[in-house]
Amino acid sequence: MNKYFLIAVFSLCFFASNAQNPNDEVLFTVENDPVYVSEFIRVFNKNIDLVKDESQKDVDEYLKLFINYKLKLKEAEALGLDKKPSYLNELSSYKSQLASNYLTDSKVTDELIEEAYKRMTTEVDASHILIRLDDNPTPEDTLQAYNKLLKLRDRVMQEGFETVKKDIHNGKTVYAEDLGYFSAFKMVYNFETAAYNTPVGEVSMPFKTRFGYHIVWVKDKRESRGERTVAHIMISNQKKDRPHDKPESRINDIYLKLQQGEDFEALAKQFSEDQSSASKGGMLAPFTGGQLSSVEFENQAFALEHVGDISKPFETEYGWHIIKLYGKKPVASFEDMKAELEEKVKRDSRSQLINESLLNNLKQQYQVSDATPDLSYFESILNDNYFIGKWVLPTDFKAQEPLIKIQEKQIVYEDFGQYLVKNQRRQMPKMSIKTLVVNSYHAFLENELLQYKKERLEVENQDYANIVEEYRDGLLLFDLMETEIWNAAKKDSVGLQTYYNKHKDNYFWNQRVDAVVASSAKKTTIKKVQKLLQKNQTPEQIKAALNSESEIDVIFTSGIMDAQHQSLPADFKFKTGVSDIYKFNEGYIVANVKEVLPKETKSFEEAKGAVISDFQNHKEANWILSLEEKYQVNVNQDVLESVKKQLNK
Repeated sequence: MNKYFLIAVFSLCFFASNAQNPNDEVLFTVENDPVYVSEFIRVFNKNIDLVKDESQKDVDEYLKLFINYKLKLKEAEALGLDKKPSYLNELSSYKSQLASNYLTDSKVTDELIEEAYKRMTTEVDASHILIRLDDNPTPEDTLQAYNKLLKLRDRVMQEGFETVKKDIHNGKTVYAEDLGYFSAFKMVYNFETAAYNTPVGEVSMPFKTRFGYHIVWVKDKRESRGERTVAHIMISNQKKDRPHDKPESRINDIYLKLQQGEDFEALAKQFSEDQSSASKGGMLAPFTGGQLSSVEFENQAFALEHVGDISKPFETEYGWHIIKLYGKKPVASFEDMKAELEEKVKRDSRSQLINESLLNNLKQQYQVSDATPDLSYFESILNDNYFIGKWVLPTDFKAQEPLIKIQEKQIVYEDFGQYLVKNQRRQMPKMSIKTLVVNSYHAFLENELLQYKKERLEVENQDYANIVEEYRDGLLLFDLMETEIWNAAKKDSVGLQTYYNKHKDNYFWNQRVDAVVASSAKKTTIKKVQKLLQKNQTPEQIKAALNSESEIDVIFTSGIMDAQHQSLPADFKFKTGVSDIYKFNEGYIVANVKEVLPKETKSFEEAKGAVISDFQNHKEANWILSLEEKYQVNVNQDVLESVKKQLNK
């Protein structure tokens, strides 16, 4: 089992319910701590569609995972991990961050629709740093990513984005990218909001999306350029097994074939090295500015004026490209888009903090009057020093005088007085003292209402309480797994080597060929190539004989290839020598196979990544067995049978 499987599956829902139904039955106990039926059924139903392994959809198998999860939590508490200051601080920070998502009005408003349209007509030019996480990240992953990004944010502000980018980007787990321009609904909402709310020239605080944790540096904002739909042919600049031609030369050959009238989609299928789009004739999903990671690619696409236009070859950080324009779509008027936007907003997680409707609801919920209390005392003690940031509370300040009540919480003069002191500025616009006091009071009350709501969220909102509990457990699991399994396995060089020696038959290369493959749209040309290859002519000699500056008839691809390589048809026969001619991708190929490489065992270094993963799984399985011996688990079989009947209906 993958070492992250259990945490990934249960990260969003393995937690104890805060409000226990007295009639709820106990499904099992761990050291006499009860786990209830309602919790198990809830997590089973919530996760059943996420589980890819069909065996885990079986109630008994799922129960094993659930029990293992509870055993790990019991061990984490026994080790005192829930008392660590770092754990407590991170949990507090996350609760504060999470609460902001619940301080919103649930109704779809015109303000949200107008905001969405405004964003669609304005593009943000930004760069970001992403700590990559799975689609359903664990709390442990977010903890590590969040802390790392706080440090990277400080570095960006001190050293500059480009310096940090060169140092940290690995294209796998950490991305530091220039995004170009983008607008509404093209990024996930959390990312979009952070970008639009961050002033030009500034760096956001870390924030989370389904891809991981980000910080965003906003460079510019401009009017939207609309949407484009294109296809492309790409020749990678990263391939090292291309001895016969350079990427630029190869893309220029393809461009000549396009100018000769050959079909763009057919050439993309034959030669494009973008594996995700080659089989679709190079077609990409529609995009707006900044949705793609390559600014150069975006600029080239938007430079094409007419549908059907084809760009000249150009280079990006990924390789050489040719683009064909299939569609262009400007931003429509607000009236034309209003109905569509309303539907999008209803489906989207968009929300706004501290809007008028939310505040009114909070006042009603907590019995706070709309009437402004008597503030004459504060009017009497304030003076013009406030507008230059030098005002202080008088020595005889009536600190304990009651001001207003929020449900059962009494707000006193001291609370408002300290708010006034904290929020004065050295340069403030002059206004009447009365206006200053009233405006300050409303802002103060707003803050107090939101803070009171935050303090009561775990009592009032079960969803919030559940997620907080999830993070409590998740953070504990991360510390536990990192110490007991992940780091321990990586550092155990002797154990890794021993495990590899015992299981080396599991790590192997499939059968491959070292070959040169010639491709042409014309069967007559490929027949000539076949004869020349049989005469031991090199690809360079063949290209010189069959191609010209104005016409490219044959293109070669060479290197080590397995059966899934894009240059080889599915029925290609793996044997040395010049092959038969195959019809493939609306053209023809012939190959000169220099050597057939048999299936062979990988060396320890070649297999190390997989060995570490498998060894960690091995250690975890043995560790779970030790926890089962350490902590007594009792399953109520009668209750379990009842649960099975309910879930298997």
